Amino acid sequence: MELLRALREYFPTAVFTGRCMVFISEDWRVELTEHHDNDFTRTAVDAPIIRVKIFKKALDGEFFSGHYEDFQLPVIGELADQIEKYVQLAVGSNLREEVD
Repeated sequence: MELLRALREYFPTAVFTGRCMVFISEDWRVELTEHHDNDFTRTAVDAPIIRVKIFKKALDGEFFSGHYEDFQLPVIGELADQIEKYVQLAVGSNLREEVD
């Protein structure tokens, strides 16, 4: 969760639930969750994985999962930039402003 907490500085419109970061609008929901590689046989520690899930609102008002992508970049600024670019291309909006 340390990496998600650090990413809050890059995305001021996000809500941190304690489990994930959420960006929500009338038509979209974007969730960022942190995952760790649990392969204890490896000696090197990799950066945590941030999974970005995109949800689209259906006609009945429920959000359904569209697609997701995993990001694992060691430099937080580069990680935030790539996540922002991915979401912007997927939903057509900037995370730093508001997901529309």
